[in-house]
Amino acid sequence: MRYELKDLRLFKAIVDAQNLSAGASAMYMTASSASYRLKNLEYAVGSALFDRTPKGMMLTPAGEVLLRHTRRLLVDVEVMHNELCDYSRNLKGSIRLLANSSALNGFIIPSLARFLVANTSINVDLREKDSLSIPTMIQAGDADIGVVAGPARSRFEGLLSDLYAIDRLVCVVPNDHPVVGHASISLREMLQHDVVSVDRKSSNFVFLDAQAKRDGHAFNARVHVQDFSSVLYLVEARVGLAIVPQSVAHNRIMAGRIQSVPIAEPWAVRHLHLLMQGDAQHKGQIHEFAQILLNDPAVVAARALEMDPAI
Repeated sequence: MRYELKDLRLFKAIVDAQNLSAGASAMYMTASSASYRLKNLEYAVGSALFDRTPKGMMLTPAGEVLLRHTRRLLVDVEVMHNELCDYSRNLKGSIRLLANSSALNGFIIPSLARFLVANTSINVDLREKDSLSIPTMIQAGDADIGVVAGPARSRFEGLLSDLYAIDRLVCVVPNDHPVVGHASISLREMLQHDVVSVDRKSSNFVFLDAQAKRDGHAFNARVHVQDFSSVLYLVEARVGLAIVPQSVAHNRIMAGRIQSVPIAEPWAVRHLHLLMQGDAQHKGQIHEFAQILLNDPAVVAARALEMDPAI
């Protein structure tokens, strides 16, 4: 069973007010929105939480159990928030971060958003670069942290390197595309169909173009667009297929808006590494920011287990 924190806060507000409308008002919701959320919460619990009586909304036995745990949980959340705020206020300054397109669009942005909201005294200079350029720029001192895709750590000599995440490039196609249902697809087979791609300067296109040339093919796209969101929109609109990180397409695939086909190429599995200069561990804010990136729950999950290509 999954409960959203906002729903539990609403539940407690209704308990305190013994009235749905008053509880909704305390949470800055309309009564109809609060009623809908409460019904969903009761459905998730599998039992009614309130008895509606002339004296107001009174808790059922199931509601009493949920209230006990909700009070404990909300106290723990508040304590956690206060401790993290105290911690984050000690971080000040600016950090230069480079990332390839897979890391940037699939993992870093959500982590970065949470970090910047919690650390108002830190600015982050974020730029997309191809994976081959980033290690050299870190070594030259042109950036503090880099996230790159690569099969091994050998080319990161002289830098601190941690496995950041594991992602997979997949072929995404419209729901009625001829390759839907194929067990896998090669780059050569994909290039026989209409293809949409990100901008020619994107590290994603630079990488795929190099792979195509290595195999003796031309990577000709019908259209190049600015970002993965636009690429996925065009795929859904049946303009063509695309090769994108699975992490970027995951939500659309799960919603059934597009389909994915595993790519039968060794380069499709992308091991993402986080790089820093050797002395970065002694530079407080850089090291702390790197640890926040590495310990983001979504990143930890992607590091622990390669995502199922059928998802």
